[in-house]
Amino acid sequence: MAFHGHLAVISGGASGLGRLAARRLAAQGVQVAIIDLNEKGLGETAHGYRNIHPYLCDVAKHVDVERTIAEIQNRHGQIDRLMHGAAIMPMGLLNELSSTQIVRQMHINYDGTVFLTKAVLPDMLQRRTGDIVIFGSLTGDVPSPWMAAYSATKAATNMYARQLIRENRGSGLRIALVCPPAVNTPLLDTNKTHHEGGFLALCRKAGLVIEPDFVLDEMERALEKGREVIFPGKLAQFGQLINRVAPDFSWQFLQLMEKAGDIEKSKR
Repeated sequence: MAFHGHLAVISGGASGLGRLAARRLAAQGVQVAIIDLNEKGLGETAHGYRNIHPYLCDVAKHVDVERTIAEIQNRHGQIDRLMHGAAIMPMGLLNELSSTQIVRQMHINYDGTVFLTKAVLPDMLQRRTGDIVIFGSLTGDVPSPWMAAYSATKAATNMYARQLIRENRGSGLRIALVCPPAVNTPLLDTNKTHHEGGFLALCRKAGLVIEPDFVLDEMERALEKGREVIFPGKLAQFGQLINRVAPDFSWQFLQLMEKAGDIEKSKR
């Protein structure tokens, strides 16, 4: 494990990657503060771990984030790692989603990134030590069908993280951007639309969805090696490369996957 501090803060800790990361760190004896709006999920993550501490927090609200981070610091001490993964991913064409749905994704996925990193950065810079791990997405670099709103939030997040990395080289901090492809977490199952059982199901069947354990292992290895931008697995690396060389190819490939998923679903 690349982390050797005392206290880690994990957003999106009620499920998925956040839950797994919290439990892995807690098993190593780390004090872990998890933040989320899902109170039941927070309790489930913390169950059985005396060193996992749940906090209700809306990352889209600056005041809420500032209050929560201050409370965590007062109760548990200085923060040695921020791992930010809180996000939502409603799918749909831009003309299908309401303006409110689109903007809400930006508030949670991007604004939350800004509020959380700004809340912990000054203290880390003063101490010249600390980890900030931001979960962007491959879709922030590679346009994907039905995911325009989410992709826009992750494009903003990816660029913000890259700038944050550049501005703070030589500061003593380890800042990393993780850009996975589709990960097998509950986030993929929040899309109760006509896409369910089609595109995403076919991606799973084709082995295009990676496991959260693998993502976290890659993240820790990359931090140890000093890598700043992490594309976990060959699929993410290949997708990023193809998008640079032939951006239309990646879009057409994903559209074919979508059509194949619809055909597969219609046969059931």
